[in-house]
Amino acid sequence: MLISELLGKTGRHKRRKRIGRGIGSGHGKTSGRGTKGMGAHSSDSAHRMNEGGQMPLFRRIPKRGFSNAQFRTEYQVVNVATLEERCEAGAKVTHQTLEGMGLIHDAERPVKILGTGELSKKLDVEATAFSASATAKIANAGGQAHPLVPPRVVKPRPVPDPEKIGKRKIAPADEQAPAADKDAGAKKEKAPKKEKAPKKDGQGGEKKPGGEKKKT
Repeated sequence: MLISELLGKTGRHKRRKRIGRGIGSGHGKTSGRGTKGMGAHSSDSAHRMNEGGQMPLFRRIPKRGFSNAQFRTEYQVVNVATLEERCEAGAKVTHQTLEGMGLIHDAERPVKILGTGELSKKLDVEATAFSASATAKIANAGGQAHPLVPPRVVKPRPVPDPEKIGKRKIAPADEQAPAADKDAGAKKEKAPKKEKAPKKDGQGGEKKPGGEKKKT
């Protein structure tokens, strides 16, 4: 007898159900999926909040206020006390260094150094952001903090120069002429209308007050 001729335990390997091989197989036609509808397709998965057509729960609950959760930045936090414990003096600390020590999960995600604890070692730390106390403690220990994203500085809006606002300059009050004089100088006097000369004989004659022409 050979070891390859020994049979395995009965029922250890279950045969796969072969569906869609004809009505005589017992699993033909609809292949065990019933009749028509969503359950007959491979995309048979309803939304987890689906309630069969009625108003879902997230729409029945009132909404108040504003949440900034989807816009906030999630930092991986490391304290200066941890750097004091795990780093050697004079070392350069980066995201990759912190990931290698197991202090953060992902070097590609933002990291913020906080000032909890004391720091006596000189370290050159490079991170996404630093708290004010962490920056001060690193500087007091003789090290440097290099933020990858510089803090946003809001510059004050410049005050406009009145001379550059417009080309027209306003004259002093004593040099300004009265408004009445300006209006008088601006408007020109119209010349009197000339009287029309009477027409000569042979050109229709003069008109009588009654509207009839005088015969010549």
